[in-house]
Amino acid sequence: MPALDGRVVLVTGASRRIAIGAGVARRLVADGATLLLHSWSPHDAEQQWGADEGGVDALVEELRAAGGTVEHVSMDLADPAAPHALVDAAHVAFGRLDAVVANHARSSGQNLEQLTAAEIDLSYAVNTRATLLLVQAFAARYDDAPGGRVVVFTSGQYRGAMPDELPYIASKAALHELTASLAVHLMPRGITVNCVNPGPNDTGYADDATRAALSAHSPGGRWSTPADTARLIGWLLSDEADWVTGQTIASDGGFSSL
Repeated sequence: MPALDGRVVLVTGASRRIAIGAGVARRLVADGATLLLHSWSPHDAEQQWGADEGGVDALVEELRAAGGTVEHVSMDLADPAAPHALVDAAHVAFGRLDAVVANHARSSGQNLEQLTAAEIDLSYAVNTRATLLLVQAFAARYDDAPGGRVVVFTSGQYRGAMPDELPYIASKAALHELTASLAVHLMPRGITVNCVNPGPNDTGYADDATRAALSAHSPGGRWSTPADTARLIGWLLSDEADWVTGQTIASDGGFSSL
C-alpha cells in the first residue's frame, strides 16, 4: 500500500510546474495522497521569472493522468480570510484534511536601502501570518487522531547572510522559530509540525553564473532540486515520521554560504 494512501493533503504555492510545490505534488500523488493544490500566479507574474501560463491546469491534468485525485484553488494568501477558506475548501472537496504543506512564499528582493514598510508588512502577511492561520484552521477541524501533519518552510537565513532578501528572510525566520512551539502544542492531538529548508533550489529563477557560483559551495557540486525536497516532505508526512516533530531540517546537500 502506498505510504500516504487515503490521506488528504493541502499543498500551497503550486503555481509553477518547475518549482517545489509541483515537485511535492508529484511525489505525494505517487505516494497515494489525495491533494488540494493552492496557487496564486499573480505573484509569479510580478517576479523576474514570470508566471507559468496554464501551469496549474497542466499540473492538475498531469497528476490526474498519473492516477491522482486532485482539486485546485487559486487564492491570495495576503487576504487574512484565505487560510481558513482553503481549509474549508479541502473539507468541502474531500470531507477531511490530514496534512498541510505550507510551501507558499513571497519574495521581494529588497536590501536595506530598498526596504519599505509596505513590503515588510506584505511579506509577513503572506509568509508568516497566512501560515500560522493555516495551521490554526487545520487544527481547529482536525479529529485528534494519529497521523496529522504540518510542514512549513523556512529558507537559508539561519545558515548564512541573505542581505538582498530582508523582508523574505525576516518572515521565514519567524516560521523557523515558531516550529517548536507549534509542535509542542499540537503533538498531544496527533499532529506533528516540522520545518524544511530546501536550500538553493533550481526552480528556473537563476542564471548560469549564479548556478555556478552557488554550486561551488555545495559538496555535491549541484543545487537542490524540487524532487530532493519532495522526498523529504513525503517521508515527513508518512507514518515512519510520527515521532519527528518540532524540527527544522535542511535538505540542501550540505550547502554552505561561507
